[in-house]
Amino acid sequence: MNKLIFALLVVIILVGGFFVLNSYMYQEKQGPTDHKNATYVIEGEPVTLVDGVAETEAAPGSTSKTITRYFGNEVKGDLNGDMINDLAFILTQETGGSGTFYYVVGAIQNADNTYEGTHAVLLGDRIAPQTTEMSRNPNHKNVIVVNYADRAPGEPMTAQPSVGKSIWLKLDPATMQFGEVVQNFEGEADPSRMTLDMKTWNWVSTLYNDGREILPKKAGAFTLTFENDGRFSATTDCNGVGGTYTAENGRITFSDMMSTLMFCEGSQEGEFTHMLTNTSGYLFTSRGELILELKFDGGTVTFR
Repeated sequence: MNKLIFALLVVIILVGGFFVLNSYMYQEKQGPTDHKNATYVIEGEPVTLVDGVAETEAAPGSTSKTITRYFGNEVKGDLNGDMINDLAFILTQETGGSGTFYYVVGAIQNADNTYEGTHAVLLGDRIAPQTTEMSRNPNHKNVIVVNYADRAPGEPMTAQPSVGKSIWLKLDPATMQFGEVVQNFEGEADPSRMTLDMKTWNWVSTLYNDGREILPKKAGAFTLTFENDGRFSATTDCNGVGGTYTAENGRITFSDMMSTLMFCEGSQEGEFTHMLTNTSGYLFTSRGELILELKFDGGTVTFR
């Protein structure tokens, strides 16, 4: 009787161990279910994030570390044409020197909700990322746009990035590499020649860093006009607004704002003037846009 019980216990242990081992092996074969734990290829080297961070030796036997971090600026959209939403976002990498290098990567979501990382695209050293979005060009399919600020040619690395740039990227699912989508540059803007007082600017959208996006309910109602004597005027969906501004080296402040006193139910005037009050910087893009940067990296306001 004791031998029978012992034999049954051995069988139970063996069967249980088999299922535990099988489950472990199955889990090991599955990809990560979080893009912050996926593997990406940066400068030809695979980098596996753990909770958004990876540390590796800068060189064999070296005490210095290469640190890769999840930065953010995510955009969700189908990047490989399989009708499943993927993610594109920015990583930073520090290699032990003074530089901080910014890369764009994609996390491709599979049907089983696991993620596969792409090759990274270098944006630059110590740039200022702005927004990452799906291209709104009707001729583009599965194309992302990465907007950021860089330094003008010849400026030192200590200078604050103030020249707006944009890059359009499309993923090749076969190689998991992004390729740059060449734009039709006829009529494209030169940010270095753009000025605040060159035109009347129309508010297009506001994107906050927590993911909220605000659009004008009345297209064309919200405008911003700069005078070269330090005054500005604005129209809204209700009252007119005026005041003064100070702009220098990519920094800008609005002050002494006054408006007419008409009440309009459902107006976005309060939101619009709050954005101006909380603006700290500005830049221009090659798409002919004026980007106002909100204080404390709160977000960006786009005008065209």
